Amino acid sequence: MRGGGNMNKMMKQMQKMQKDMMKAQEDLQAMSFEATAGGGMVKVVANGSKQITDVEIQEEVVDPDDVEMLQDLILAATNDVLKQVDDQSNETMGKFTKGMNLPGGMF
Repeated sequence: MRGGGNMNKMMKQMQKMQKDMMKAQEDLQAMSFEATAGGGMVKVVANGSKQITDVEIQEEVVDPDDVEMLQDLILAATNDVLKQVDDQSNETMGKFTKGMNLPGGMF
């Protein structure tokens, strides 16, 4: 039974990696990300699960005659915060997938 020891060792390494990945994913989901637009007039906060948890809009930016600008600021801040979550997710989970030749964009 040659190689049985190597297989056991590999299985233990895979189990440890899976456990570490789950912990990293939990940590990522617990993180908070924040982005602003319009010089801080609009702030959007999201968690690592890409759920928007808070939106703050300064009174001064609310102009009934220019609703489009407010919409653009909200979109900009929201897109920025979601990109931050994606970037952190790729960095965090990429540690585990590096060198595995997985299909692009998996993490």
